[in-house]
Amino acid sequence: MRSLATTVLRIPVCVMYPIASEPARGLAISAAGMIENGVLATLRRAVNSNQSPPSGRWKHDGVSVVPGGQLDPNTAQTPGMNRQAAINFARVGAQKLWAGTVHIHPDAKTGAHHHGPLESVIYIVRGRARMRWGEALEFTAEAGPGDFIYVPPFVPHQEINASPDETLECVLVRSDGEAVAINLDIDPVEVPTEVRWVDPIHRAPT
Repeated sequence: MRSLATTVLRIPVCVMYPIASEPARGLAISAAGMIENGVLATLRRAVNSNQSPPSGRWKHDGVSVVPGGQLDPNTAQTPGMNRQAAINFARVGAQKLWAGTVHIHPDAKTGAHHHGPLESVIYIVRGRARMRWGEALEFTAEAGPGDFIYVPPFVPHQEINASPDETLECVLVRSDGEAVAINLDIDPVEVPTEVRWVDPIHRAPT
């Protein structure tokens, strides 16, 4: 099972093949010219035009700004935290992501849960987060303001407010337009193992 301590670096590879003969090179240049004079020129005219599309569709189907005071609490919840949706399919038509906020009260913790096939990213705005994860919540790590947390699909986990007097405030983004939260009945280990962030650049502390 993957955890917060695991990362995979994917390096894109670009392979360029030389044109073998002059006729082939001429054909390629000719095709490039057709694209330049045809499709790209058409695109440039559309971009440079001061006229809006006849339907005016971008007015309401373009950029959406959701005020912070108008978030929607009618979303999947886990005991111990308050989630509010800002961006989802119902509100703005988002099909591939969900974004919102999470508040956890001082010294409180959520129940164990996972988010099915979705990936999650948590950004800590204020407070101190303690994450536990694993089949018995046997691993733990902490994060503070400015830190990002990545939770892979199907990983059982629990969010804990590590502060006794400050609300933990986070921004949450998931990889689907609908919220998924599957609450679990887990008997956690008493003392979890602390896991530090380690990758090819950041080495384990000694």
